[in-house]
Amino acid sequence: MLRFTRLRLTGFKSFVDPTELKIEPGLTGVVGPNGCGKSNLVEALKWVMGETSAKQMRGAAMDDVIFGGSANRPPRNIAEVVLHLDNQARIAPAIFNDATELEVVRKIEREQGSNYKVNGKEVRAKDVQLLFADAASGSRSTALVSQGKIGQVISAKPSERRILLEEAAGITGLHSRRHEAELRLRGAENNLSRLDDILITLESQLQSLKKQARQATRYRNLSDHIRKAEALLFHIRWVKALDGLEVDRDKLKQAERVVAELTARVAACTTAQAAAAEGVPSLRVTEAEAAAELQRLTIAREGLDDEVKRIEAARLDRVHRLEQVSHDIARERALAEDAAQATERLSGEKSKIVTACAGETEAIAKAEGELSDATAQVNDLETRHTQLTDKLAADEAERASLTRASQDLETRIDRMLHRLRELNDQRKHLERVAAETSGLNAAEARMTAALAKLDELRARVEASEVATHSTREASEDARHHLQEARVALSRLEAEEQALAKVLETGEPETWPPMVDAVSVEAGFEAALGAALGEELDASSDIEAPVHWTVLDPYADPPALPDGATALSAVTQAPAALARRLSQVGVVDDAGTGERLAAELKQGQRLVSRDGALWRWDGYTITEGAKTAAAARLEQRNRLKDVRGQLDAARADLDAADAAALAAREKAEDARDSERAARQALRDQETEHNRARDEVA
Repeated sequence: MLRFTRLRLTGFKSFVDPTELKIEPGLTGVVGPNGCGKSNLVEALKWVMGETSAKQMRGAAMDDVIFGGSANRPPRNIAEVVLHLDNQARIAPAIFNDATELEVVRKIEREQGSNYKVNGKEVRAKDVQLLFADAASGSRSTALVSQGKIGQVISAKPSERRILLEEAAGITGLHSRRHEAELRLRGAENNLSRLDDILITLESQLQSLKKQARQATRYRNLSDHIRKAEALLFHIRWVKALDGLEVDRDKLKQAERVVAELTARVAACTTAQAAAAEGVPSLRVTEAEAAAELQRLTIAREGLDDEVKRIEAARLDRVHRLEQVSHDIARERALAEDAAQATERLSGEKSKIVTACAGETEAIAKAEGELSDATAQVNDLETRHTQLTDKLAADEAERASLTRASQDLETRIDRMLHRLRELNDQRKHLERVAAETSGLNAAEARMTAALAKLDELRARVEASEVATHSTREASEDARHHLQEARVALSRLEAEEQALAKVLETGEPETWPPMVDAVSVEAGFEAALGAALGEELDASSDIEAPVHWTVLDPYADPPALPDGATALSAVTQAPAALARRLSQVGVVDDAGTGERLAAELKQGQRLVSRDGALWRWDGYTITEGAKTAAAARLEQRNRLKDVRGQLDAARADLDAADAAALAAREKAEDARDSERAARQALRDQETEHNRARDEVA
């Protein structure tokens, strides 16, 4: 069957950077908090297997699968998902079955759509869907079990259960191909029907064209007769025109005489018109003056009309503004009343908040303690769960491997025994025939040699099978050790990241607290926290409002009581804490502290490893009181230990990885040797059969 081996995502939803997920044999799980992208991996599998519905991808359009950008990163225009399939069984469709590994790629570009490639060759979406349908999988397959899927299968209708059975039987691809073939046949039938309609239409068009051809021939004959008649008509008209030409010439002479008389009359009229034109300029001047006066009066009247309109508009605007001012005054009064009510309400809420904040520090300290205990319990439970899960997976894999090996060996033994009985029967028959036949010595010798070689190759095959089984078990053990090393490294890395995040000191411009500059031996964190307490939160920078100042050590400091060790002996701290640490003693238990408390000098104090404190003025803290400084120091020491363990875990992981790689290579070599031995055995069996046939 086709097996998923790798999944690579680039620009798909939350996976903006190239991300590759290896799907190892067995059970592969993805664990993480809400919102980390687990569902996006399942949707990537559905999308690359040919999903075409944007609603199935939790989006309004298919372009929503492309990374849409964030506050720190711009959006992408391209998304790509690559799925690698193992096709060593060669059960893929014929167009893809020439490769042992298939690389299915689906790539989408914003507002351009998506395309598919299989092993670098562009294919249709239908081809990809058929590829996964033949493997009883797909974007809508019941092989993808999601929330509520089991209930749907139980309550499914018979038609829906039929789809489930077809997928289980591996005939979904055949069903899809049958549906596609039916569509093609239906399309071919439609094309044939359309072809019949076209033939009928062409037949009618042919009859129409024949009729038009007959009409065109008749038209051409009639046109020839018409042209001949028109030519005869034009000739008769030309003869008549020649007869009327002389009559028209006489009429022309009479018209010329009339034109001469009319020309003389026009000259007289022109002289009279020139005399009348001499008085026209004075009349035009008078007309221009009257027109100018009329224009001036018209402009003055239009200006007065505009002024009247402007004054009326200004009056209406003033009235509207007075009304608006009245409304604004009323609104401002209402806002002032609302502000007074809001002020009274906020004052009441402020007093409630001040009352609620009382005791907040004690509640936070208690919650932090409970959180630490819960975190430790969760880590222990996760460790036990991981170990049990790994052991269960390894046992199931080993049981399945042993079961398959046992079945193969039983089948092989039965086949060998059956073959041995056949060979014994054939040998007895040949011995009987050899006693009566004299020409079989050479063939029998060849068959005997082939049989001996066949026994030798069978022994070699059995040895190679044993070697393959042992190398496979060694490979499984190496893979199990590699998985354990990865789990241990992941657990340490998660703890290191959590501790580093907890110990972050804030923005670079703030003053770092003194607790970050102090380190104490393991086991003395509670003692140092009790000795200094919240004073470790002060900074060593003299620019800080609260800080430690470097002072010279005491010239003759008072000695600590006998039985107490100076805290400075187990603490590495800046010089600003030298005076304080030299006057703090560490005792082994509470009894010693209570006994030595009366001997303390002014400024001295005693602490125990459990966090108890005895001060020179009688102030006492019993053991078990947890302080934030002690917790921070414990976290710093734990972070140092975890980082040390990380190096060892990484080295173990590298060694386990190298061992697993070597074991896989040995297993592959053993499988190659077994295949070669089996091929040699088949060749020798062919040779033995040829020799046996020759003897027969």
